[in-house]
Amino acid sequence: MSTPKIGIVISTTRQGRFGDRPAQWIFDIAKQRHDLQFELIDLRDYPIPMFDAPIAPAYAPIANEEAQRWAKKVAELDGFIFVTAEYNHSIPAVLKNTLDHVHHEWKHKPAAFVGYGGTGAARAVEHLRSILVELAMVPTRFAVHIGMEPYLGVLRDGKSFNDYDFLKLTAGMMLDELAWYARTLKAGREESAVDEAVAA
Repeated sequence: MSTPKIGIVISTTRQGRFGDRPAQWIFDIAKQRHDLQFELIDLRDYPIPMFDAPIAPAYAPIANEEAQRWAKKVAELDGFIFVTAEYNHSIPAVLKNTLDHVHHEWKHKPAAFVGYGGTGAARAVEHLRSILVELAMVPTRFAVHIGMEPYLGVLRDGKSFNDYDFLKLTAGMMLDELAWYARTLKAGREESAVDEAVAA
């Protein structure tokens, strides 16, 4: 089995966003590992229009070219870390839109979370977990929640996320758990693919 590939998704596209910083931080920690491969994925690079397809992607591929490119990228990956802000107790609309444009490519893959802002985006992460379950993904238990103290410390006081020991600790726990699920689910998907090929 090849090394699982994990996409670290910057889940906001607004001007002046903060999300680049925690995404780069978790990427720098993650790429020190040898049991997983990591790739930064910026939703700005996938300008998918708002969902208006006549048929849901569960039943037919989306015809939009950008959505097809996004689906191909999702298919290449074995798991995800969603780096997300919290907008009105939920996730950014651009993230929901990209989730809605893909269906089968998400199936049986793990998802971990880095949330930032008020309450460390805890409500957004919980909402995101429930959305991902409907897509047959496996949300992990551990997540990194960057609350207002480290958020403001990095934003205006010149601090690093590494100045906050609890963030480094939870990042390690999250990545360990994600690695286990990524390997296990990848093996399961590959076994299922072989069984289906034999049955055919």
